[in-house]
Amino acid sequence: MAESPRFIRTLRVVIAEDNYLVREGTRQLLQASGEVEVVAAVGTAEELLHAVERLRPDAVIADIRMPPGHHMEGIEAAHAIRARYPEIGVVVLSQHADEAYAFQLLKNGSSGLAYLLKERVGDLSELLRALQEVVAGRSVIDPQVVETLVARRTRLNQTPLSELSPRELDVLREMAQGKTNGAIARDLALSESSVEKHVYTIFSKLGLTEEPQVHRRVAAVLTFLREAGRQEI
Repeated sequence: MAESPRFIRTLRVVIAEDNYLVREGTRQLLQASGEVEVVAAVGTAEELLHAVERLRPDAVIADIRMPPGHHMEGIEAAHAIRARYPEIGVVVLSQHADEAYAFQLLKNGSSGLAYLLKERVGDLSELLRALQEVVAGRSVIDPQVVETLVARRTRLNQTPLSELSPRELDVLREMAQGKTNGAIARDLALSESSVEKHVYTIFSKLGLTEEPQVHRRVAAVLTFLREAGRQEI
């Protein structure tokens, strides 16, 4: 059986976590592995940035929420570190499988970044693998976060708008701007009768067949606005 790959050299790592017990527990766990030297363990994003500038580690492990705001200081620090020192990998830890945080972390590129749940700290092999990957310039996303993203995409793909054809979506977009069928026909280079057919098909697919046309038109637009806020159309 092939052996698991190991680090060629000891990795120099900075830990940023405002919870003392978590910070020290992570430090001791990594130090005991023999594969990591924790060169600094700090409690704020500002201290993290100063430590990185002073020590130039191979990688950083940072909590997402740190003083002073306990919002996204870890993500902001990760972006600053990657922009200034692209050779330094960053592993960001979160208590929740929140795809919004993952998006904020990876929105400018995923190279050298990892998003893991804090529970992975107790799995030394998983944490070491994430460090190994980001130092190599690759990325890691926690499996639970991936599952959350897939589930969300599945839900979005099951929305009423997913039943509409590209042309029907075009017509609905124009309707959402308050345009009449005639105006829609001119703007989309269609005949007015074609627009009318598309409109009635939209009503049917959205389940809006029982109300007067004006009410269905409003309901269709409301559906578009509600669902468009959840996904890119």
